[in-house]
Amino acid sequence: EVQLQASGGGLVQTGGSLRLSCATSGFAFDDYAIGWFRQAPGKEREEVACIASSDAKTYYPASAKGRFTISRDRVKNTVFLQMNNLKPEDTAVYYCNDWLQRGSWGQGTQVTVSS
Repeated sequence: EVQLQASGGGLVQTGGSLRLSCATSGFAFDDYAIGWFRQAPGKEREEVACIASSDAKTYYPASAKGRFTISRDRVKNTVFLQMNNLKPEDTAVYYCNDWLQRGSWGQGTQVTVSS
């Protein structure tokens, strides 16, 4: 069974940091690009970061560039999202998923940034 479980969310103040983890199992981790996504109340889900399967190239939208860093640990089959200089507009439920196929979304992890 394919599983991607996001964790590490919490409540932080503006300017704070959090490190999210995405533990994976049930598929060939090295063969898939993995992404982080987020959904704020009343808004559509949006892309946050992606890390490629083979060369670990990364992609960030403008909202995350310079503040967020995605990485992957091929031993632990885990993808991380380091988030620095957090802003209230980063408040959302964060999910990890296969970047291309985007299967089941799971429960995600709540990130709340207070002003």
